[in-house]
Parts: sequence; C-alpha cells; structure tokens
Amino acid sequence: MDITPLITWVVKTPTLFEHSFPLVAKVPFTPPPNEQHWPPYQGNPRLGFIYQFICQQLFTLTPRYNAVSEEIQLNEHGQTLGAIDFIAKNRHTNEYEHWEVAIKFYLLHQGVWYGPNAEDRLDSKLSHMLNHQLILSTHPTFCENYPLWAKAKPHLLMQGRLYTNPFQPEAIPKDCLGYPLNHTQIQGHWCYHDQVSLIGEPLYPLDKPQWLTGREKTSSLYLAGQHDQGFVHCQSESGLFWFIMPRHWPASADVN
Repeated sequence: MDITPLITWVVKTPTLFEHSFPLVAKVPFTPPPNEQHWPPYQGNPRLGFIYQFICQQLFTLTPRYNAVSEEIQLNEHGQTLGAIDFIAKNRHTNEYEHWEVAIKFYLLHQGVWYGPNAEDRLDSKLSHMLNHQLILSTHPTFCENYPLWAKAKPHLLMQGRLYTNPFQPEAIPKDCLGYPLNHTQIQGHWCYHDQVSLIGEPLYPLDKPQWLTGREKTSSLYLAGQHDQGFVHCQSESGLFWFIMPRHWPASADVN
C-alpha cells in the first residue's frame, strides 16, 4: 500500500478538537521533504494501525522531536494495564512528551456522536483517552520502570471527520465532555439506506485507506441494495463524504 497520500492528509488535516490541554488543535508534525521515499505499508490493514505507523514515521522525521519509543506495554502482577502510544523528546524544550493518537469517524444522532459501530462513541473514547491512556505515564509501574520519562507531558491527537444527517437536522454540539469541537471537521454527511435517493448525485464506496483521502478515478459506483445489511462509507461525485447506515443503526446503543 502506498501511504504517501495518507501521510499528506495526516500532516495537513486539523484535529477534531480545538486546543484545550491536553488535546491539541494542530498536528505536531513537520511536512516531510517532497523527495521523501515511503516504503509500501505491509502491516495490519486496519486504519488505526496504519495511522499509528504514519505517526511513528512522522515523529521520526520531524526535527522538533527525537522519537524515543512507541507501544510501551505496561503490566502489573500479570495483568495488562495498557500501552502508551509514543514517548518523544521535544528538542526545543528538552522535555519528554507522552503522545496518544487516534483516527476516528463519528456520526451525530440525537445529540450523541456514534461511530459506524454504534458501540464506539466520541464521549466514551475521549473519556478513555483522558482518564486511562494519558495517565499511564504517571502510573507507579511506568515511573519505576522508566524514571527518565516519569514526568512526560501528556498530549492527545485525535484526527478524523464528523458527520451530520441533512435529512434529519438537529443542533450540533459545541463540545464533548467540555472540550470544544473543531467545527471545521464537521465535513461529512450520513443517512439511512432508504434516504440515499435524496442525495441526488452518484456515490462511490471507499476502501478503508480512502476514508481519509477520498476515492480514486477507477472507483466503482454505489448500487442500492448491495449494502443494506451494514454500513458503507462513500464519496459523492461532488466530493462529499457520506456514511450510508442500516435503518436499525444505532439500535444496539439506543437501549443502553
């Protein structure tokens, strides 16, 4: 897989939140040189793994940072506490920084931002990142094993896209858990399969890496009835991103 377009997207795309410590509003990466050669990605095809690999590559190339370590597993008494995404040394401040990164896509439904998998919610994900992932670098086990990094400054980088349903308009939240959303990233739409005819232009289904960068010229056309049992992520002829959802979504979450 050629990750060059994905690298460009990560470097240039704002985050899902405005700056509100420890959330960052801008990516910490410097654009790589145009002549930079990227070897084909051959790892796990899931988008989260691809995104973490890209962040690792960019931390390594960004002059501001010395990429120190990634995926630091913490275990205590035989139990896994979690894994820290990145510890990097800021050359400007001479301080160590703890970075957690995530790529996410959420759809607004009745005031809640749900993932295409309705068990995933923005509020739950943000709470987990803030109250579990980012405090791992203050855990006694981490401080004992990595005393040099014990005071690493926490940072949370969340990129992706937020979607609204134009056929079921509702007020758009200004924040999540008190952290202001970056409304420039409310760039997509979603609807149910039985609402597709209201879109009024052709749609093209996207493979996972294309969720970031959009369709290719050779992309096949979305045909009604092919995906009715599940969701499909598309891009329209005019370039808009659309999630097309089954009518029962997010039924599993509505009963919680």
